[in-house]
Amino acid sequence: MSTTGNLPCNVKFMVEGEEEVGSVNLEKFCIDHKEMLVADVILISDTTMIALNTPSVTSGLRGLSYVQVEVTGPNRDLHSGLYGGAVVNPCNVLCDMVASLKDKWGRVTIPGFYDDVKECNPEERAEMAKRPYDKDKFMQSVGVTHLQGEEGYSDLERIGIRPTLDINGIWGGYTGEGAKTILPSKAFAKISMRLVPYQNAERIADLFIKHFISLAPEGVAVKAEYLHGGESYVSPLDTPEYSSASLAVEDVLNKKPIPVRSGGSIPIVSTFEKVLGIKSILLGFGLESDAIHSPNENFPVENFLKGIETIVLYHRNYDQMKQKLTG
Repeated sequence: MSTTGNLPCNVKFMVEGEEEVGSVNLEKFCIDHKEMLVADVILISDTTMIALNTPSVTSGLRGLSYVQVEVTGPNRDLHSGLYGGAVVNPCNVLCDMVASLKDKWGRVTIPGFYDDVKECNPEERAEMAKRPYDKDKFMQSVGVTHLQGEEGYSDLERIGIRPTLDINGIWGGYTGEGAKTILPSKAFAKISMRLVPYQNAERIADLFIKHFISLAPEGVAVKAEYLHGGESYVSPLDTPEYSSASLAVEDVLNKKPIPVRSGGSIPIVSTFEKVLGIKSILLGFGLESDAIHSPNENFPVENFLKGIETIVLYHRNYDQMKQKLTG
């Protein structure tokens, strides 16, 4: 607007601060204000690209199903010398239970977990394999010396197109400084499952809860609660909406972007499609080096400025393409 004095299309801004807790109130807002939110496309920049010299546009997101579990044994913390070896230890039990949730091939062992998974065809997998990837550099960036995951898939496929199960936090008993010899009363864990197209977050949570409770040995009680989740999302690559983004990135960075399926989740994206009937374009400019969800999270100024240029061109491109389609 500062350059031309106008916008080529109407723009509505939506700002919300609950994405990290599942956007629990945003769906109702969309339902209650559906007419006000009418639009042709939703543009979201809460995603990343490979690099400025290897640009990409996020073409898909995994879904999420997040649960918390609680294992209870004795009615209070006990002296481990006087009771250990006879009374069931909830921390020991919880470790055994969560360890059994994956087999030696890296597959999730919950019955029915893979029933609705849409497998990518060989052509799609070949296209994904074109993405630049340096395994040693990737490991070095996170400080590990070995990678593992579901057998039969590459590292990038494990992150982008396969469902996973991970322990996000686990605790119980005494966790302060020094020693305290107790047999704890309770143990807890937070567990997230990243989902792919056609897996439903609530159904996966139900399958998890049923299976996890069935794993409990005698001597403990188990509770499992579904905290929040969202569905996966895939953006078609043959639409004016995606083409406008691809051309804008190419104009600014002088290279055609690679479509990338991200392992992350933005639950509201699928809700936008379900409630408003609008597809989203995920045009983000973050980098793997931004330390997302870690200390010293950052965002390069150059990416910020290039992002502004790209989004300006996106609006221009989209307006022109829509006008051609409508005559």
